[in-house]
Amino acid sequence: MAPIKKLKKKKKKNKKDSKKFKKKRSNVNFVPPESNAIDTEWWDSFWLKNNALPGLKVPSDEIEGFKYFFRVSKKTFEYICSLVREDLVSRPPSGLINIEGRLLSVEKQVAIALRRLASGESQVSVGASFGVGQSTVSQVTWRFIEALEERARHHLRWPDPDRVEEIKSIFEESFGLPNCCGAIDSTHIVMTLPAVEASDDWSDQMNNYSMFLQGIVDNEMRFLDIMTGWPGGMPIPRLLKCSGFYKLCETHQRLNGKARLFSDNVQVREFIVGGACYPLLPWLITPYENSEKSGSGSKPDFNLKHEAVRNLAVKAFAVLKGGWRILNKVMWRPDKRKLPSIILVCCLLHNIIIDCGDSLCLDVALSGYHDAGYIQHCCKQQVGIEGRNTRENLVKSISLLGNK
Repeated sequence: MAPIKKLKKKKKKNKKDSKKFKKKRSNVNFVPPESNAIDTEWWDSFWLKNNALPGLKVPSDEIEGFKYFFRVSKKTFEYICSLVREDLVSRPPSGLINIEGRLLSVEKQVAIALRRLASGESQVSVGASFGVGQSTVSQVTWRFIEALEERARHHLRWPDPDRVEEIKSIFEESFGLPNCCGAIDSTHIVMTLPAVEASDDWSDQMNNYSMFLQGIVDNEMRFLDIMTGWPGGMPIPRLLKCSGFYKLCETHQRLNGKARLFSDNVQVREFIVGGACYPLLPWLITPYENSEKSGSGSKPDFNLKHEAVRNLAVKAFAVLKGGWRILNKVMWRPDKRKLPSIILVCCLLHNIIIDCGDSLCLDVALSGYHDAGYIQHCCKQQVGIEGRNTRENLVKSISLLGNK
């Protein structure tokens, strides 16, 4: 009977210890964030800790310093927080409780994610600047990406007819191209892949593993349409044909506005411009090659105007990859299924800056071509008569506009 009594005492002791443990846990001061609570203290501690780090040329002015670290003004930052606040409060990542027993504020989570995307620095380095661990940076960044991808879609869409007319008017007034709706370009997002995932499909001309990002921009370098997720080794014409934009244009559901009529029975339909690596199509106009320029003094002039518009897309990618440096660094073994979301969110942030009346950080744009080292091969695909006619009519329209 003695052993039985001993066991009973042990059970009572365990229950007692369990109650003490529960009581001890109940004394932890866990305070969930309020949905409308605004945290303003995180910036003061971050600025104090990071404004004089060696090797960084941080502006001495706090307002400029804020934009240096996060690429957005405080006003735009607050707007971004408002977009994702509900998601970050209602479904916070696990384990994000600081030493005071409080969940990381929405503002601090957004700041951590923006810094990771803007700097491209390691999760360890970003975490150190905020006083959090690597796993916290990883969780916070991905949760922010999921939330913004869902809540900010309206910042990246094809413009309505009124806005299209405004874009066309500005392109004609500023660059002399009537009925132009935008410019297209593409860039490589370089990455490493685990050995089990490495394949020639993802290997590009520079022997890098990369993923393509194709985008169409307007006169303000705002992205109107993007496509990503395809291997960086694909030829550009094939990349274009895989896009939803191509299918919409080919079925007359996009770039289907009213044609511009000129004298001498010349009319110009809506179109976008692209580099020589793209095919010449009725709705995608490429420049004349050197061999095609002879015989018309207006063709070189057309090429100059065409290049000025196309450079908006080139510059937009340089600003995107320079501002959100995570896209310009070799990503370490990214999840290929998640990488398109990271790319999309960086494009959304680029557009949000423009839509909020904020200024893009042109000083951080890549100094050279956004795809340094990559060769833009001229598209040698057979060109249809419709594409040639559209370009010829465009050249004629430029001459007619010049004679007014």
